[in-house]
Amino acid sequence: MAPARITSPSVEDGDLHRDAGYATVQDAIEAAKARFVQRNPESLRLHQEALKSLPGGNTRSLLHTTPFPVFVKEGKGYQVVSEDGHTYTDFLGEMTAALYGHSQPAIQKSLINTINNVGLNLGATTKLEAQHASLICSRFHLDRVRFTNSGTEANLHAIQGARRFTGKRKIVVFGGGYHGACFMFPEDAPAENVVDASEFIVAEYNDNEDTRVKIEESGNVAAVLVEGMQGAGPCIVGTHAFLHQIQESARKVGAVFILDEVMTSRLAPGGLQELEDLEPDMTTMGKYLGGGITFGCFGGKEQIMRVYDPRDGKALAHSGTFNNNTLGMVAGYTGLSQVYTPEVCCEFNRMGDRFREKLQAVSKGTKMAVMGRGSLLGLHFLENGRKELKNYSERKENGDLKELLWLELMEDGYWTHKRGSISLMLDTPEEELDRYVACVAAFLRRHAAMVKL
Repeated sequence: MAPARITSPSVEDGDLHRDAGYATVQDAIEAAKARFVQRNPESLRLHQEALKSLPGGNTRSLLHTTPFPVFVKEGKGYQVVSEDGHTYTDFLGEMTAALYGHSQPAIQKSLINTINNVGLNLGATTKLEAQHASLICSRFHLDRVRFTNSGTEANLHAIQGARRFTGKRKIVVFGGGYHGACFMFPEDAPAENVVDASEFIVAEYNDNEDTRVKIEESGNVAAVLVEGMQGAGPCIVGTHAFLHQIQESARKVGAVFILDEVMTSRLAPGGLQELEDLEPDMTTMGKYLGGGITFGCFGGKEQIMRVYDPRDGKALAHSGTFNNNTLGMVAGYTGLSQVYTPEVCCEFNRMGDRFREKLQAVSKGTKMAVMGRGSLLGLHFLENGRKELKNYSERKENGDLKELLWLELMEDGYWTHKRGSISLMLDTPEEELDRYVACVAAFLRRHAAMVKL
């Protein structure tokens, strides 16, 4: 006799329980979405209103979710509160930028003082920018640095600077890499909106030989641009040998080695390059280094950065109305000098390592894999059971399981991103990390038939 068919409950059933048995992942997702709609009526109303003035009701593609996005009303410390009144522990962390949380007292005080006593944007050189630049140069071992409004701009200007310095045009990048809104390489080719797409050579991440060939044999290579850990992976870690292969090959052909530390500079007092004993020619950064205000920067060796020295009549132009805005300069400096000290940085990332290890332990024997370094983690559901990924092409991801986890963790009170990225915030209690581990373990038990290898 055929087994009885398991049916997913409907909204009308009034039986939208997570513990109900579901025949398929899709059934479980549909039930979770129905609960989502029930829990968030005000967000739905606001989304429908936003559709009248924004395409898709959205102005930042990464934050769009279905059936509609939850609208957040406020944030305090490590938590956010939605317009529907739900409080969440924030694990999205503004994609690594909200390291300090939503209401760090020293940063708040510095911003209020600046608004009251300095002004918002003075249209002039200020001592605030030199102060922040000096600290960043010292902390990350840069000869010179210039500020931008985002990591995207930092990479754009670093690329153009490398081209001017070398007199060459081609840029070697890596499949799965993300270097900003106009520098995305989702697979083995540039995305449609990449600037100067024909000038990029895409190599395989963590493939030493392919990397060597692409850099050393392509010709006309001005720079190699790489993340030490691919943020959009999420969190595919570059091996020590691979990163040093890039450095060696770039030096061999006279190309500029640009290390994108927009996300990873928070992993150690001197960034990921300190952990891997790298000496990039240029480094791009951003995110938390603005203290919560829009920020980016690029810097490196003095002879390369000289191409942007305005005292030279032939220098490359580098403008930006808000490059040295007073709020970003003072908030970034306050955070880096008073809050995220080297000692705090090291302990924070050790806590992240412990968190990742606990998640790896509870996910043994399942399709779930937990990757990353320190305070940055990436969750995957891999059909082949792998626990580590070398590159994007190895990913055989079960997107349905990832979506189901995201929906159910929202119900548990965690603000996360559907792609599986976790960016921890300072002052998040370790008890909340342990509760998250328990919630994930419960999810894996609840859906054991779907997640087992």
